Amino acid sequence: MSAGAACVLGVSAVLALQAATAAPARKPTLAEEKPTGQEAIERGGYLVRLGGCNDCHTPGYFLGKPDHSRYLGGSDVGFEVPGLGTFVGPNLTPDRETGLGDWTRAEIVAAIQTGVRPDGRVLAPVMPWHAFAELTKSDMGAVVDFLASLTPVTRKVSGPFGPEEKADVFVMRIVPPDAGETPAEGRAEVE
Repeated sequence: MSAGAACVLGVSAVLALQAATAAPARKPTLAEEKPTGQEAIERGGYLVRLGGCNDCHTPGYFLGKPDHSRYLGGSDVGFEVPGLGTFVGPNLTPDRETGLGDWTRAEIVAAIQTGVRPDGRVLAPVMPWHAFAELTKSDMGAVVDFLASLTPVTRKVSGPFGPEEKADVFVMRIVPPDAGETPAEGRAEVE
C-alpha cells in the first residue's frame, strides 16, 4: 500500500471513529420544531379533542366555561387522590416557561404514553396514559404536531400539592366508598 493510500485510509478511520463516538445531536424542543403538515396537525387536533385532553388542560372547562383563548393552557381545577395529593392538569402549549416548549418530541411522547415526565416524576393517576399508550406512532406524531402548532399560552398552573397541603384551586375529590359499599357506589365531591 502506498503512503498516500495509507494516509487516506488512516484519516478515514479517524473520522469514522469520531463520528461514531461523538455526542448525539441535540433534538429540537417543541418550541423550536415546525409541525410536519396541515393534515397531521388536523389529525392531531382531532385526536386531542377525542381524547378529552381539553377537559383536564383548559382553564374553565370543569367550571362550565372553557376559556378557548387559553386552550390547553392548564386547568384551574385539581384532582385530589386520597393519600397522593392534588394534581392540576398542566399547560400543554409550546410556551417555553410554563408549557411543553422546552420538551422534545420524544419526551412528550414518553409522558403521554408511559406516564413519566422528563424529570422522572410519574404523572397523576387520573392521566389516562394507559389508553394513549395504544396510539400508533403516526397518531402520536400527529398529536405532537398539533401541540406544537398551538399558540403558546404563558400560564403556570398550581401544584402538584402533597396530601397534607392545601390547594389554591377548586378541587375535585375522589372519595373512596364507605365501609360496606362497593366501589361502584363510591362518590365524587367538588369543593
